[in-house]
Amino acid sequence: MPKLDICDLCLFYTHNPYLVCAIHPTGAAGESCLDFRPNEHQGAADPLEWWEPEGASYYGDELVIEPLQRLTNQQRLELLDTHPMFTGRCPNCEMPIRQTTPARVHWDCERCGWVDDSV
Repeated sequence: MPKLDICDLCLFYTHNPYLVCAIHPTGAAGESCLDFRPNEHQGAADPLEWWEPEGASYYGDELVIEPLQRLTNQQRLELLDTHPMFTGRCPNCEMPIRQTTPARVHWDCERCGWVDDSV
């Protein structure tokens, strides 16, 4: 199957021995490809690391796992019922904790000393 030298650098290249790309599975018809799009991840250490698993995403060149994706459904519901970001109150002493501008990152309670360690 005809594959061009630039196929490895294309966004549509499949890294599959049976398919050259998503647009031209059997390869380009001529000596150039009008559908060539440079892969923005070119230059990364390993092309297999370009995919994003569910619950994670790339920020710059770093793959970051979203912390809430590691929680079970029961833990997520408990977080909605108890966390001050959703309730506006300390889960320990029920003291109101107000939203600030700019938005809070930590929801620590000044009254009882409860510390938000979810971040």
